Amino acid sequence: MSQQLSEKPRVLLLLPTRTYRATDFLDAALKLKVEVVVASEEPATTADLSPRDTLVLDFRNLTTATQTITEFADTHPIAAVVGVDDDTTMLATTASAALGLPHNPVSSAKATRDKYLLRETLAKKGVSVPTYRRFSIQDNVEEISTQVNFPCVIKPLSLSASRGVIRADNPTQFKEAFHRITALLNKVKESRDTDADNDSFQCLLVEDYIPGIEIALEGILLKGELKTLALFDKPDPLEGPFFEETLYITPSRLSKEIQDVLHSAAAEASAALGLQHGPVHAELRYNEQGAFIIEIAARTIGGLCSRTLRFGTGMSLEELVIRHAIGQPIETFSREKQAAGVMMIPVPKAGILGEVRGKKKARNVNGIEEINITIPIGGEVVPLPEGDRYLGFIFARAGTPEKVEASLREAHRLLEFIIL
Repeated sequence: MSQQLSEKPRVLLLLPTRTYRATDFLDAALKLKVEVVVASEEPATTADLSPRDTLVLDFRNLTTATQTITEFADTHPIAAVVGVDDDTTMLATTASAALGLPHNPVSSAKATRDKYLLRETLAKKGVSVPTYRRFSIQDNVEEISTQVNFPCVIKPLSLSASRGVIRADNPTQFKEAFHRITALLNKVKESRDTDADNDSFQCLLVEDYIPGIEIALEGILLKGELKTLALFDKPDPLEGPFFEETLYITPSRLSKEIQDVLHSAAAEASAALGLQHGPVHAELRYNEQGAFIIEIAARTIGGLCSRTLRFGTGMSLEELVIRHAIGQPIETFSREKQAAGVMMIPVPKAGILGEVRGKKKARNVNGIEEINITIPIGGEVVPLPEGDRYLGFIFARAGTPEKVEASLREAHRLLEFIIL
């Protein structure tokens, strides 16, 4: 459905109430002077004042939510539907399909939301993947522990940000991890009031552990062609037993040859999945055997990490994504020359955040641009593998990746978190 009744293109932003991304996407839309409709699971505080600007949707009920969007679009034509994170990827796809807007195939988006289906789809298309199996949480864990290779990684099928991902090096560790993830899934299922028969909460993926360095790739698909926007080095080793990400630094310090291999692996995986349109975020491992896809999603990078990226003369990643979604030309996909990075501040222990000390000293570290503590004082903090939130984000820019990394580490060292 084309934009016919408004001079400005109207963009529907799917913004979950707990997303970090709302401010950055809304700022990008304001800069582009597009008309914005915000959809969330709960009514916005401004809904009564501006009913045309908000929708309340159940992101998990794709049929009903898509129908609500299409009915709204009958009188308020929509130029693009933009999902900002994992929870909105499927609805953005089904709604775009219903409205006749450019989109990825629904089956492709679905494959990126289920780790087992992702592995199955890639393997059937000849993409190299680790040995993997799916098990029910009702299966006999003693028996399963004799059937897997070690070291292995056990994962929920759909949780993101390394939540519930545990490495096991022997049967004892495997059984402990299996029970721990099962307990987490039951807790999440209860909190979401989710269908007990949903595979996402009834099954686990077990796959061989892939050694090597880990890298994140941010890209965008133009009619099926992947353009890499940035490669992020992850200087801290991610070897388990949990996989808490901390530092993302760009540009990558890897050789051009290795970077080309990583791009090719992400492009091959995107093509195998049938992805055609919009943002792509991939997590890869690289070792002497080559590049391996760990995860790939039809969305932008999570959290506030996109603030590390600027294109051309200062265009944000969110602006680039919205421009692409509404069909506006993008002059350049080249990232700024300055190096940039982010530290996702890890949670050292469980408890209640009582105080954050040292923020002024940390902000004064050369190269530090912003320190954003995202959990309020008095808020609960939970470390991985059960936790799903970082303490916050530290951002830096400098002339080289080395200087960025040093600034981030120094700023983090100066921060003290009092957890009660």
